[in-house]
Amino acid sequence: MKRTLFTIALTFCALALTSNTTRAQDAPTDKSSSTANESGAEMPRPKVIIFDVNETLLDLSPLKTSVGKALGGREDLLPLWFSTMLHYSLVETLTDNYHHFGEIGTAALMMVAKTQGIDLDYDTAKAAIVTPLRSLPPHADVVVGITSLSKSGYKIVSLTNSSAAGVETQFNNAGLTELFEKRYTVESLKKYKPHPDTYRMVLKDLGVRPEEVLMVAAHAWDIAGATNVGLQTAFVARPGKTLYPNAPRPDYVVKDLSELVQVLQKTKPVAAK
Repeated sequence: MKRTLFTIALTFCALALTSNTTRAQDAPTDKSSSTANESGAEMPRPKVIIFDVNETLLDLSPLKTSVGKALGGREDLLPLWFSTMLHYSLVETLTDNYHHFGEIGTAALMMVAKTQGIDLDYDTAKAAIVTPLRSLPPHADVVVGITSLSKSGYKIVSLTNSSAAGVETQFNNAGLTELFEKRYTVESLKKYKPHPDTYRMVLKDLGVRPEEVLMVAAHAWDIAGATNVGLQTAFVARPGKTLYPNAPRPDYVVKDLSELVQVLQKTKPVAAK
């Protein structure tokens, strides 16, 4: 277990240092995006689809504006803030500490401000993070895509590093509540993704095997964490997002949820055991 956590730590830290200004990886053609298996075999159809929330489903543009304003107009510092927040969520997990994601985000913003010589007090930093974070709009493809997947018979759930209260507010404000059968957060575990226990929590609650579940995320570190537990994975290449070259390639790489719907139509049911 220690070796696994150390490997995850190294992977996550490397990803955190990767600038989000890097051009997103181009989505492949339909043929190559339907499966990433080197053998070329078709992937089995999942029973459950787990969605990450922030950036995968919700657009961070309003947060970029808010963070930029708090940092004296430096909207370009949003990627540094976000990676710093993720970095210290992992630090807390590995040191058996826990603060809500919003608290870590506030602390990370103050750290970024200090490194840039910007004066920023706690209350201003918190207001710049918490208020916009809870009212982010969904990406344009989200409602249609998830509705289509739900009608196709998939169980749709979410898994986020945000608090239970936070994601409830996010989903209500974004109009996503009715589209999901369950919302999972790391709050009960007090461990952040990509710790293996966060994904196993969902598997245990739903009573499903890893190969029956597809994790969908716009973050390479989330994909790496799900792959480590044996889940199928789909990377959504949102603008500014790219894969981590040292991690196994995800089963699917798509440009948006509309393409994900298309590639899943080619899959076959998981064989019964």
